[in-house]
This record gives sequence, C-alpha cells and structure tokens, in this order.
Amino acid sequence: MIQKNLVLLISSIFLFTGCSTLGLLGPKKIETISKPVQIDIMQPDLPRPVDLTAPKWYVVSEARIANPCKKIVQEDGSETRPKLCDPSETENPDWPEGYTYLDRFLDEMKKQNNGEVVFVATSVGDYKVMAEDMQELKRYLKQLGEVVVYYRNVTMPNGDKGAGVAIKKND
Repeated sequence: MIQKNLVLLISSIFLFTGCSTLGLLGPKKIETISKPVQIDIMQPDLPRPVDLTAPKWYVVSEARIANPCKKIVQEDGSETRPKLCDPSETENPDWPEGYTYLDRFLDEMKKQNNGEVVFVATSVGDYKVMAEDMQELKRYLKQLGEVVVYYRNVTMPNGDKGAGVAIKKND
C-alpha cells in the first residue's frame, strides 16, 4: 500500500510540474531576426495584340466613267490612244453609253451578293464620330499597355526589365 501511494505521489508530481524539473537550465530564449526575403511575384501575361480588320468603304457618285479607246502600239513600240473611236474599240466595250460609277458599283454588288443590292450608309458627321471613337479606342489600348508594362517592370526582381516587354507603335 505504501508503494502504491508512493507511485501515485511521484506520478502526480510529474503530471503537475510538466517535467519542468528535468530542464534545470530554464526556458530557452527566443531570438527574433528580421531580414528581407525575396518574394517571387507571378508576372501577368501581356494581353494579346489587337487584330483589327479595316472595313471597305465605297464612295459612289453619279459621275460618268470615262471609257477610253484602246491603246494602239506603233511600229517603234510606242503606244498612242486615239481620242475618238467606235464603242466596240474601247477598253470596256460592254459598258453602255453614259455608264456611271453608281452603275458600276451596283453591277459589282449584284455579282458579289447573288443579284441583290443592300446599302449600308452613314452620314459624314457620323463617320467623323466613328473615326473619333476609333482614336479613343487606340488611346485607351495604348495606355492600358503602358500600365501593364509599368507593373510588370516594377515587380521584376532587382529592377530588371521584363524580357520582350515593349510598346510598339504601328503607324
């Protein structure tokens, strides 16, 4: 019984003291050191270049198209063009008399669109607004590219410039 009480006493002493009596040197000192750490920053991908396709614009008038006479090659190799000739001897003999740019445009559109003609028109003022909007879009994209390049260069380690990062101006 005495042995049992002795074992209980010793085990309860170890339990309550947390084995601190074994480390007679005392608690260890914690040393805090501050030093800069290089952080790897993920570089953003540059946006893909904008690939715009310019639409075709047609300016059509009712002015008559000149249908000149065919060139005649002289014996010495020079070419001359007579001022007057038969309609069958012109460069475009299938054009009727008084053929205009509007007539030619309509014929070309009928060929391209299976015989149908559809017009999409704009006024000069609206065209000016569209041109100004396009310039504004170009300006925005240029500034956006500059911001991306700036942040890419700022976040590169040791102040290096990003490889292959530049803004090209296409005229």
